[in-house]
Amino acid sequence: MSDPMPLSGVDSTDHRWLPVAFRAPYVLLAVLAGFTVLMRRSDGPALAVDLGLCAAAALWMLWLFTLHPAWRVRPTVMAVFFTGIVAVSFALVLRDSWFGFFTPAGYFFAFIVLRWPWRLAGVAAMAVVAGTAQASGITETGVTGVALRAAVVLANLLPMFGFAWLDRRGDVETERRKRTLAELREANSRLEATLAENAGLHEQLLTQAREAGIQDERQRMAREIHDTLAQGLTGIVTQLQAAEQATADPARLRRHVEAATRLARESLSEARRSVHALRPEPLETARLADALDAVAARWSALHGIPVAVTTTGTERPLRSEAEDALLRTAQEALANVAAHAGASRVGVTLSYLDGEVALDVRDDGRGIGGGRPGGFGLIAMRQRIESLSGSLRIESEPRYGTAISALVPAVAA
Repeated sequence: MSDPMPLSGVDSTDHRWLPVAFRAPYVLLAVLAGFTVLMRRSDGPALAVDLGLCAAAALWMLWLFTLHPAWRVRPTVMAVFFTGIVAVSFALVLRDSWFGFFTPAGYFFAFIVLRWPWRLAGVAAMAVVAGTAQASGITETGVTGVALRAAVVLANLLPMFGFAWLDRRGDVETERRKRTLAELREANSRLEATLAENAGLHEQLLTQAREAGIQDERQRMAREIHDTLAQGLTGIVTQLQAAEQATADPARLRRHVEAATRLARESLSEARRSVHALRPEPLETARLADALDAVAARWSALHGIPVAVTTTGTERPLRSEAEDALLRTAQEALANVAAHAGASRVGVTLSYLDGEVALDVRDDGRGIGGGRPGGFGLIAMRQRIESLSGSLRIESEPRYGTAISALVPAVAA
């Protein structure tokens, strides 16, 4: 693949010196023409030839280079242009050695209009022109004269070759930096696109998290309402129905009304605690085992069904979420027993195992097949336990009772 033309893709902001440099050959040629007029004013024909060559060089640069900027990146046109510059420069040098001072303009054009490696050929041609001008004073002939002239040409050629090589290295390094910058810009563009995509995904995840949080909070509130208001209202209805059937017995009627009043107060207190996301009241000041004893004792006193609470294993504090879930599970299981089981006795067992804690609630009632429903209470129990990576199992047979077993990891508080 050929190198691009030196002036292709040149940014004027990075090369503000170029317009000045483009005018320098004209200034140099004008100065040399004026000097020629002073030196050859007495030789009319020779002066006319010199000035004609100077005019030809100026017109050549004006037409092929200055007036047509688009041609500066055309390799063939610039090759013709530089060949003309070398030819007219050589002709001027052969006539008058002082035109050797025009060779810097030739070197300048060699570097800005010729691609590598043709640049070396252009530099060599201008070195021959410069060496010819500088060797014009050598009078020796024969081998000695040829050797001296060759030495002068080499003295011009070698440094310019070295400069051309350094310039080439600079061009290669500049091109490498441009490619690196282009790759960095492309990488930055990809990074910005990735960041924008990640920001969109992050926003989407936040939205999903908010929606999940809202759904979790709804389920929590539903469970709390069921475990507090619904259970309390169910107990109140049960006590009031019993009071309606005891109108003939004032003492029994008063006992049922007092129980309903007490249930209403407890339900109101639990509702307030649930709204403020506080722990169940029995766990505010007691351990889980003691809280289960207190809940079972109140339930037994309210419904007249004996409850045996047993704790096995070594007691240890658990995370509040685990204790809340186990206590709420016991409350829901006892509420279901009172509402549907028709049981004569209930057993509650809290077992501290090696890596887990188990809660078992068993009754001797009719069982689920005997009319015990599987409504929201059982769903709420399962959600509470499974949200802690636990498991809930329900075993029931008609006329043989029901066993509800909850198992949660024993994560220390």
